[in-house]
Amino acid sequence: MEGYNNYRISAPTEFKEVFSHFYYAENRSEESVEKTLLPSYQTMMIFSFGHPASFISNNKESIEVEKCIVLGPIKHAFNYILPKGAEILVCNFKDDAFFRFFGNTDFTKGLAIHPDELIHQNCFTMLWSELKKISSNEDRVQALLDFCRPYLRDRNGIAEQIAAFDRTTFSPIKEISRKNKLSERSLQTNHKKHFGYTSKEIHRYQRFLKAIQIIQTTSCQHIKIDWFDVISQCGYYDQSQLIKDFKYYIDLSPSKYLKFQESICDPKN
Repeated sequence: MEGYNNYRISAPTEFKEVFSHFYYAENRSEESVEKTLLPSYQTMMIFSFGHPASFISNNKESIEVEKCIVLGPIKHAFNYILPKGAEILVCNFKDDAFFRFFGNTDFTKGLAIHPDELIHQNCFTMLWSELKKISSNEDRVQALLDFCRPYLRDRNGIAEQIAAFDRTTFSPIKEISRKNKLSERSLQTNHKKHFGYTSKEIHRYQRFLKAIQIIQTTSCQHIKIDWFDVISQCGYYDQSQLIKDFKYYIDLSPSKYLKFQESICDPKN
């Protein structure tokens, strides 16, 4: 759409374990722009600099962002609306980075909250005021990084092992618990505490994400989707299990996702 601009800004090497990327979008058109964001299992801090943007949760609750808000971990798709004059900058926390900033809070239950309420100070409101004065988004990101550096705790050793574990073949729970002489229950508690979700949850999500990526790649090549091939490659038992995951994460069937995917944003791309 003419007047709608969006792009990603990569995190510098120093912060590769903290942020996956930053995302910027602005709407200079005459109409509101509505998009659907796929689940990412990341926590996001959103700064709004223009007309307030709105985010619609999966229970249809509308959240209007005038300055800044933290959402996540994002476990279900949600819609966001950028009216005329809206402008947002999104910081995508990676793995256990949210815990390293804010510690263990009830926020891991999936609430939306102003970041100042998490630390009982108004420093993020003041940060928003400073960022609003900066015209370049690259400079805004640098200011964000300079601001957050003193707040970042050292990484927990167990959380570091979990983040580095290759989940494509095995769950980290048994292997890391054995290596560190911890009970599996204790490691599961650590996983939930530092990441905001369980190992079982992220394994299911990664299976779904693989299905999304196969569908997108095949669709871009203008090849008819072989749903049974998708089921086989992703490790689903049958078609009903595939459909159940699509309904769970994005409230669409696989075929309807294929039809509407142009209006759906994949945070991993």
